[in-house]
This record gives sequence, structure tokens and C-alpha cells, in this order.
Amino acid sequence: MVDKVLTANRLTDGVAVWLNANGEWVVSLQEALVARHAEAEAALEAIGKQAYADNKVVDVNLIDVQETGGKLWPLRLRERIRAEGPTMEYAPGYAAADPDFIAV
Repeated sequence: MVDKVLTANRLTDGVAVWLNANGEWVVSLQEALVARHAEAEAALEAIGKQAYADNKVVDVNLIDVQETGGKLWPLRLRERIRAEGPTMEYAPGYAAADPDFIAV
């Protein structure tokens, strides 16, 4: 089974967020709670549905990740970009993503 984390976009500002072990939505993938079995996945899905119903987040998804060298890496390119930020500088305070993290 592939490890999974729960991700969404915060409704207030659209920022990509991940659910941590304290039940908080955080902006760092590296702080995310990792589901390693089916029961944990089901629990995360239920939490995500409730957060969506409570208008806290949108676009709630369980995504596949792997842990390499103590760092979580999304398996899909889309999710690596969401985790690391834009692939180019586009606004003050938003630097381009680390190309080594984005690279396939």
C-alpha cells in the first residue's frame, strides 16, 4: 500500500494545505500526517469531508506520497508543484520552487 496524506486548498485564501497530526491544516507538506493503512485513510477522508462541509477547505484529496531521506515526496508532479510552490517567480514573497523537488 502506498502512503497517503490529506491535502486541500484553504477556502479563505486558496493556499495549498495538508492535515497534520493535531487535526490542523498546515502549509508544509513535511508536517502532514501520513496514513499508512486503510483505516487511517478512511479516517482522513472523513476529516476532509467534514472540513469541506464546514467551509474550511475545498478540493480535498488523499494523495500518494513516498518518504525518501526523511522527506515526503508526492508521487504526482501536480502535487509536487502544490507542495513546493510555483515553478517561477510571480509575485513578491513567492520564490520559484526548488527544481530538484519538482523534477521527476
